[in-house]
Amino acid sequence: MRTLSILDRSRTRQGQPAPQALRDTVALARTAEELGYHRFWVSEHHSVPGVAGSAPAVLAAAVAGATDRIRVGTGGVMLPNHQPLVVAEQFGVLESLFPGRIDMGLGRSVGFTNGIRRALGRDTGDADRFEEQLTELLGWLDGTQQAHPEVHARPAEGLRIPAYVLATGEGAAIAARAGLPLVVGDLRSRDRVIGIVERYREEFRPSAAGTDPYVVVSGTVAVAATAEEARRILLPEAWSLAYSRTRGNFPPLRTAEEVEALEMSPKERDLYEGALTGHIHGTEEQVAAELFRVAEQTGADELLVTTSTYDRAALLDSYARLARITGLRP
Repeated sequence: MRTLSILDRSRTRQGQPAPQALRDTVALARTAEELGYHRFWVSEHHSVPGVAGSAPAVLAAAVAGATDRIRVGTGGVMLPNHQPLVVAEQFGVLESLFPGRIDMGLGRSVGFTNGIRRALGRDTGDADRFEEQLTELLGWLDGTQQAHPEVHARPAEGLRIPAYVLATGEGAAIAARAGLPLVVGDLRSRDRVIGIVERYREEFRPSAAGTDPYVVVSGTVAVAATAEEARRILLPEAWSLAYSRTRGNFPPLRTAEEVEALEMSPKERDLYEGALTGHIHGTEEQVAAELFRVAEQTGADELLVTTSTYDRAALLDSYARLARITGLRP
């Protein structure tokens, strides 16, 4: 599994303004390109204090404009939140401006809370229309859609924009039926991921997008000089997840030192420890061995890394070490 990519969620940090998280994302993309990563994707979240990336197509444009070679895309645009025509137009503009570098990663989630869903004009049932929306979106790109015969997605129609389906369960079958690449996470649930990948490969139907299945596995990876340093990279995100599960609000990242000093209730402690379990982390040798096992178990074509932490220097060092052990650079 020599193809390595990054998904950055534009996580905000306590004491830092949200716009800084977006600038950090663009800066990280430049570093990823220098390190030899294959693609750099951004995510979509709405009304989340801990995430600044609410408009992935806009952020992808900023990333593509700040880089020269690395592929740029979304991980992903949540299709149930949007009209397929608008998504096609957005990616048509991106591909026109940055030809041959744009990926269209698509997910089937809707807003996180009832309030967000109402603000977006959506409800939980809209996720069930994902396959229908995906078909419409692909039809806008290749000119085959018939629902609106006198309407065309300009400048998208006729452009080749690779589409990827982000999946947890049902989405894998949708990706297989559409003949599209599959993106599946996370690696903490290894058996579940293996099962999803196997089902996708069994049900895959060749299409204009590709004749063979293509699997991208996604997960958190932290690499440092010692296993303890690598574990400390994981602490801020683990605490944010535990906090969200007990208070219903996903907060900005705190420093590892602050997290270690916190007093936690038994429930918070259990959630926190659980959030630390199963991620790939350690020294370069330890992580290399674990990635070899992942490749053997899943047969994945590509690894999409989604690591978040407060300490940007530690994060950049982790990505540099990961690039080195996977052979992206000396």
